[in-house]
Amino acid sequence: MTMTEVFSPELRAEALVEALPYIKRFQGAVVVVKLGGSAMADPELAKTFAEDIVLLRSVGLKPVVVHGGGPQIGEHLRKLGKESRFQNGLRVTDEETLDVVRMILVGKVGRDIVGAINVHGAYAVGLSGEDGGMITAEPHDESLGLVGKIVSVQPGIVERLLAESMIPVISTIGSDSSGQAYNINADTVAGALAAALGAEKVIYLTDVPGLLLDVTDPSSLISKATLPQVEAMLFTSVIDSGMVPKLEACIAAIRGGTASAHMLDGAIPHVLLLELLTDAGIGTMITREQP
Repeated sequence: MTMTEVFSPELRAEALVEALPYIKRFQGAVVVVKLGGSAMADPELAKTFAEDIVLLRSVGLKPVVVHGGGPQIGEHLRKLGKESRFQNGLRVTDEETLDVVRMILVGKVGRDIVGAINVHGAYAVGLSGEDGGMITAEPHDESLGLVGKIVSVQPGIVERLLAESMIPVISTIGSDSSGQAYNINADTVAGALAAALGAEKVIYLTDVPGLLLDVTDPSSLISKATLPQVEAMLFTSVIDSGMVPKLEACIAAIRGGTASAHMLDGAIPHVLLLELLTDAGIGTMITREQP
C-alpha cells in the first residue's frame, strides 16, 4: 500500500466515522490524563500530546492534565551537585529539594505543557495543588522528609475552569493548613483528582505498553482487567514494583467513582486518540466490573 493510499480521503473518512460513537458517548465527560515518561521528554511526542488534548476538548470532552517531572528534577539537582535519593519509589525531599521540585514542576514543566497546548488556542491554565486549596497534604513518612500524603482534594477551582472550557494543567504540589508545601507522587494525585471530579476516565501515559505480567515480555500485556483481578495481582506480588504506585492510584480512582483507568504507552504518537476514539483501543483498561 502506498503512502497516498494510507492517507487517502476514504480512509480518513472511515476513521472519523469510527470515532463518532465514541465522541457522542464521552460528550461532556471529564478525562484526567497523567503525563509522564517519553511523552514529556520527546519534543515531537509532547507536540502530538498537546494536539490530542486540544482535539479532545474540541469534540466535547473535558481533559485535565496532571504531570510529573522526575527526570527534569533529577537533572537540575545533579547540576546543583545534589544527589537524588529514593525510598520505595518516592524521592526523599528536604527543603532544598522541595524548592527545586516546585521550581521545575510549576515554573518549567507545567509552563512548557501549557505553552504547547496554547499554540492551538488560549485553552490551558497552569495550576499547582497549592492553588485554591486544591490538595491538602500531610507528611507521608518522616524518613521521606517533605513528601506528602493526600488528606483531601477540593476540585472547585478545576471544575470552574472546566465549566469555562479551559484545560487545567496541574503540578503535583500540595500543602497543609500551615502553608507547608509537600512533594506528592503524580500518579497518586491523578487518581485522587479523578475520583474527586467524578471523572469518566483516568489515563496514565507510561514508558511501557500497559500492565505487563512480565516486564521483559510485551506479549504478557493484560488488555482488560477488573478491580478484583488487579487487587489480587497486587496481593500476590506478581506485578513489577515499579507499576505498583500506578495500580494503587487506579484502584483508588475506581473505588472513588471513576468508571475506568487506563495505562498506555506514551511513546506511541496520538495514543490518547487511539484509546478513546477507536474500536481497537490500546494498552490496559481497568474497570470495576467486566466491561
